[in-house]
Amino acid sequence: MEFDPFDPELHQDPYPVYRRLRDEFPVHHNPHLRFWTLSRYADVLGAVQAADLFISGKGVYVGVPESDDGKLTAEVPLLITTDRPRHTQLRALVSRAFTPRRIALLEPRIRAIARALLDNIKGRREFDLVREFSGPLPTIVIAELLGVPAKDQEWFKEKSTSVAQFDPTVSRDSDAAARQMGPAMELGRYLAEVLAQRRREPRDDLLSALLAAEIEGQRLSDPELIGFGFLLLVAGNETTTNLISNAAILLDRHRDQRRLLVEDPARIPGAIEEFLRYDSPVQGLARTTTAPVTLHGVTIPEGSKVLLLFGSANHDERSIPEAERFDVLRDPNPHLAFGFGAHFCLGANLARLEARVAFEELLARLPDYRMTQSRVARHCSGPIRGALSLPLAES
Repeated sequence: MEFDPFDPELHQDPYPVYRRLRDEFPVHHNPHLRFWTLSRYADVLGAVQAADLFISGKGVYVGVPESDDGKLTAEVPLLITTDRPRHTQLRALVSRAFTPRRIALLEPRIRAIARALLDNIKGRREFDLVREFSGPLPTIVIAELLGVPAKDQEWFKEKSTSVAQFDPTVSRDSDAAARQMGPAMELGRYLAEVLAQRRREPRDDLLSALLAAEIEGQRLSDPELIGFGFLLLVAGNETTTNLISNAAILLDRHRDQRRLLVEDPARIPGAIEEFLRYDSPVQGLARTTTAPVTLHGVTIPEGSKVLLLFGSANHDERSIPEAERFDVLRDPNPHLAFGFGAHFCLGANLARLEARVAFEELLARLPDYRMTQSRVARHCSGPIRGALSLPLAES
């Protein structure tokens, strides 16, 4: 068996493949793409807890040549690809904008956006959930946080979706590779221009606040600021879109579970955790070993890229009872959809809030929606699992 996370067919239903990895190849090696995979819950959890043994600074994708990893992380450092001690400093600063109290204050605005989007589809027999609801909702929220003007929000969504489709296995010498990198470069240039404007004329937005902030007497560099804005626009945008879209698919396929939420919307927060576990919007991210690691009788050499399959870990019956059963009432629910430890997702509280509001509003208006196509048009991306479009209709 050779596991390839970029196989288009895998994205339709990766979970049977994950089961085989867990059962037969818990430490899997792909020699062609030069990476290892951990798929069991205990192994993935152990790796994310050992942040000095499994580091992020050499990139979180598999299949990327090491020279390219270095260029990407050096030119535009991302919080997600930064290690201690700098990661600790950066996270301490930007996390001030994502405290539970600050996030809770956003709920009225998020609800107003969700209701306005649903108003736009009122009375129509069919609509595309991704294009008209799950896509625009997080885009508007993130753009407003950063201070991006409304006229540029659709452009931002287009570019962030293109970045999420990035396939690093494409030849670095091909025209396709250049096309893939284009949207990321455009987003970076745009953010650089916005930062220059905020430096001249500060506003009441997140980028202005980060420009003024200090870490132990030092300010963030421009590349760090651009990297944070880029990560927030892409990761915070696309993953929440996919959380909502994946959940809508699950609730259509498990209508008895949807009825539980329609009958008692107070169950929705717990259901969000099951959405995250059962069909994680981020299926896996990579780390690089700083020493040899031996698991299940197999030794992963020092300096190896290792894919941590969160999506597989969340279905591991060894750690989660009846893991293949979708249960919106599941409690406890110790999923790894947001990672764990030092790199636990900074935007987890915001994603949960947006998803909760989205389903409170969607199910109140369309409690019996149905999918109109059985096969979902999926992202073809190593780490991201989501729908490119999702036609729905009222029953």
